[in-house]
Amino acid sequence: MRRIFIKPELCAGCKNCQVTCLAEHSPSRSVWLVNLSDRGSRPRNFVELNNAGQPVPLSCRHCDEPECVNACMSGALCKDPATGMVTHNPEQCAGCWMCVMSCPFGMILPDARENKVAAKCDFCADRDKPRCVEACPTGAITLIEAPASNTDGKYPNLARGE
Repeated sequence: MRRIFIKPELCAGCKNCQVTCLAEHSPSRSVWLVNLSDRGSRPRNFVELNNAGQPVPLSCRHCDEPECVNACMSGALCKDPATGMVTHNPEQCAGCWMCVMSCPFGMILPDARENKVAAKCDFCADRDKPRCVEACPTGAITLIEAPASNTDGKYPNLARGE
């Protein structure tokens, strides 16, 4: 099962991951043409400062037992047992924001353009590798093969690099 693995100590705070995420989910899909001033565009990953003032990249953890899926009343969110990815079907989304409220990591947000459906990391489903991974110049965001379940304790928190 492929997972995004974050090494926060390597993050330089360049936000390349955010810009390429914006580009991937824009009509042009180009970093050269993405409109950074468009308030309707929102990346599905973030770089935030931790308590020590150090930048930390954040993305959906595609949790083993996702609270967002449990909270989704319309069935728009589901966990794919084969890939381990939590997927979102915007056509099915009721815009109730239960997933937004239930995600303990704050990685699901209302779509910034229409504010009618939720938006979350889709692992760049049309690509072999997520663009945030490709764009990270320091290796803070990488792609790894992880066990189907993290219950063995070997990978207790993949998204934080623990």
